[in-house]
Amino acid sequence: MSVPAEEGPVRGPFWSRRVRDPASILEIARHITDDLADGLSGPRVRSAAKAIRRLLAADGVGLADLSANVVTSGVLPRDVDTAAMVDEVLHTENRCRRAEVVAEPLVVHDELAGVLVVAGTARMTALREVASLLVAALERSLLEESAEQAAEAELRALRAEISPHFVYNALTVIASLVRPDPARSRELMLDFADYIRYSLASHGEYTTVADEFHAIETYLALQRAVLGERLRVQIRVAPEVLAVSIPYLVLQPIVENAVRHGIERESDGGTVTVLGEAEGSDCVISVEDDGAGMDPERARVLLAGEAAVNTRSMGLANVDRRLRNVYGPWFGLVMETAQGEGTRVIVRVPRFQPGVMP
Repeated sequence: MSVPAEEGPVRGPFWSRRVRDPASILEIARHITDDLADGLSGPRVRSAAKAIRRLLAADGVGLADLSANVVTSGVLPRDVDTAAMVDEVLHTENRCRRAEVVAEPLVVHDELAGVLVVAGTARMTALREVASLLVAALERSLLEESAEQAAEAELRALRAEISPHFVYNALTVIASLVRPDPARSRELMLDFADYIRYSLASHGEYTTVADEFHAIETYLALQRAVLGERLRVQIRVAPEVLAVSIPYLVLQPIVENAVRHGIERESDGGTVTVLGEAEGSDCVISVEDDGAGMDPERARVLLAGEAAVNTRSMGLANVDRRLRNVYGPWFGLVMETAQGEGTRVIVRVPRFQPGVMP
């Protein structure tokens, strides 16, 4: 009885007959890369082992992570202690060979990442090429993981970015109103609690335009209590964009910048205008102040994150980078500014984006 190539022992040349076609080889290699997106401990390692076995026309293939957990496809010989071979490679980082079984170290960025075990008559040239493919796939997995960790770290930094000066001024105003206007004092204290809760709470990666607008309204109410008539506010948002999902803490840093760097430093104060509307399939939100403005080159440096480290550059560069990571290079922040002409920051995002949900 014949045995299907992917289920029973297969002997053959460099590539099995079923995958001799270069296009098929490339397709299988792509699937292996996708299967190892979560590393050698991920849920699709067995699928990767099966594909490797097809490429090498091997009797059996095993993939081991650094904990010596081996996921296999096909048959590994019982008379060879493959577990001991894996253990030896993990301790020595050197190839181990016994009879027709080879355990090949997988080294990523000069650090051992796992072990490839192959049983059969696969040529060493083919085995090394497949090992190189696996190393490249694991490198990609590490890069994607690092990018996710960096994005999470940036979001944590934004959450912690509360101006002590603003907190002190807000609490001072609230305390000053306790006796003459207790109702107003209580209202501002609740606004302050909402502001802190939204800024520091462990939200998910995404929220809605409605929630972001509520957060900035709370912040601006507190700032109006602090700055009085020096701060004038206009907020308008179209109902059709309230439910649009956007990355968490996108608008609040922009509005805070408009107040702190556009209005607060002006003796006569100024106006902050926040608008949200639909433009075709996009949601467009603009935050504008009529403060001092800045040199356009300075704006470019801020968005690129090239300025000296300070809260303004970190916040805007962070928001711009996160928008581009989520929606692509055509999206992100646009700054319109000039000395003495105020600043307008525009956020444009798709109204519907797969995978972006609060």
